[in-house]
Amino acid sequence: MSADRARAHPAPPTEPSPPTPSGEPPTPSGRPRLRPGVAATPLRAGLHLRGRDGAVTLEGSRALPALWRLLGDRLGETADDAPSTPASPPDPRVEAALTTLTARLRDHDLLVEHPDGTELPPWPGSVAAHPAEAARALAAARPVITAAHPDHPFALALADALTRAGTTPEITADPALPTGRVLAATATPPVAVVVDADDGFVTAPAVPARARADASALAARLRGAAAPTGPASDAHPAPADAPPDSDAPPAPPAPDAPPALRALLAGAAAQRLLCAIAGLPDPSDPDQDPRLLTGRPAVLLAQARPPRADYHPWAAGPPTPGHPLDAPAPVDLAEALRRTDALGDPRLGVLDAPLPGDLPQLPAALASCRTPAGTLVAGAVRTDLARLEAVCRSAELHLSADRSAGAAGAVVGATADHAVGRALRRAALARPADTGPEPSEDGWRDHPQARHWWTTLTRRLHPEAAMTVRRLGSEQVFLATVRTSTAPPARAVEATPADAAALAALAALTRTMADHALGTADHTALSGACAPIAAAGIRPTEWADDGWTDHWLAGLAAREPALRAALHRLTGLRTALWRPPGGSDHPLAAGLRACGFTVLIPAASGGHR
Repeated sequence: MSADRARAHPAPPTEPSPPTPSGEPPTPSGRPRLRPGVAATPLRAGLHLRGRDGAVTLEGSRALPALWRLLGDRLGETADDAPSTPASPPDPRVEAALTTLTARLRDHDLLVEHPDGTELPPWPGSVAAHPAEAARALAAARPVITAAHPDHPFALALADALTRAGTTPEITADPALPTGRVLAATATPPVAVVVDADDGFVTAPAVPARARADASALAARLRGAAAPTGPASDAHPAPADAPPDSDAPPAPPAPDAPPALRALLAGAAAQRLLCAIAGLPDPSDPDQDPRLLTGRPAVLLAQARPPRADYHPWAAGPPTPGHPLDAPAPVDLAEALRRTDALGDPRLGVLDAPLPGDLPQLPAALASCRTPAGTLVAGAVRTDLARLEAVCRSAELHLSADRSAGAAGAVVGATADHAVGRALRRAALARPADTGPEPSEDGWRDHPQARHWWTTLTRRLHPEAAMTVRRLGSEQVFLATVRTSTAPPARAVEATPADAAALAALAALTRTMADHALGTADHTALSGACAPIAAAGIRPTEWADDGWTDHWLAGLAAREPALRAALHRLTGLRTALWRPPGGSDHPLAAGLRACGFTVLIPAASGGHR
């Protein structure tokens, strides 16, 4: 018998069992039971089983449907087509098959240990590792729903959702709350969520003061106002909304929202609060939605026309308990791009998302975004690398435009090494000319990447283009410069003449493409600094050569540490980590830190060493 896992979504993580006095997890009591809601479809030679968060297909024997009927009696759950009379005792071979089938169910989280003599709670039983404990926590909770008016439609809908889930809520009035905002909180554990009818959001679970502050910041952000969205301590939360005149009567309920939207927001708020009370995973678990960020809140945003609701990452939001302000750096290009998406989230992001849009993607790739300096276009050998270059340069332009940030000359990288590599190349290009001999053209013209980008540039766009390659000082560092009649020189600094020539030709090519597509625009291009990120986790095939992009990027990555050391000796560059002056809240700084990006400034400009 074979098992073929076919999950639509991974199973949610379950909360750990409380330790015993000896420190060991308790031994489950009772017997295994099928989780509520598990359904089975017999196949010709197998079974297809479906649970709340996943599915599995078991194949390999025509006896599996019959085994499932026997197992239904054992687990206290009988399939719809199971006979009402118990099956005869199985022989040892059947018993072994049932044991194997039970193990497969447990592997796919379709079983749960349940104490004998009690009813399995339907909702906790379908998701919790310990349903009885989750049900007790819900029964002991006394949620308090607070709104500006006790008859607020969202307050009533939220109370109804919490009541149907097994809790006993009460509604109180607080004129300090905005008319369209409802707070739901419990004292044990101290957790709250806020649902906002006017702006259509549900906050992540947090302590009540933090939930109020988050709601105020989110409302201001969604309305386009400047609001402090940086990290704030739970012990010193941001101030809540200012109360109205004490002589004014309580505000009337907000205009009734469409029933579907009201039910959705109320249900989402109830679910987030109940999961926090029962110790269950939040529905916005990043393990189930790769768009979200680990350690930062996810906000449910909903709208009525057109109807839509989904979770959005709030990169500039406060870190969740147990997570540091500075997230670990991305481990590879896929992770860096996931965090780039969070920085450019259309509703809660801190940057305009770099996208290819209508830009041409041949012969090279382009991505563009809006910045304080105008439209920025980034060029690279692939669109994913162009997007990474664009987000780093866009962040630099935003920081430079904010004079109060004290980030003049900032260099941004997806990792610390990426930022250092970008800063060193920039310093080498800015230093006075001190070039050594020009290497033979054979040193770069025969290289597959240099030959490709150079011939593409000269045969299609700029027949008059000229390339010069020079060694910088006595170091193993080479500067390539491409001059054309229509644009400023394109330059690149790399460890070999071929690498420098290839990237300089690529920069000239992508600038020309951008000028043809958009006219005047700020431009940035791929450098070897991002090669370690692009090559992380990728092993090019043995038969590939530098004509294959992955193989060439792996070579650039291998040469990058020695190049950085040589550039340090050549430029004497000293950098410092940038932090907002005076510890002030800065949305872009918070977002970059939450995504593991590094911001460097020249050491003479201040900052922490």
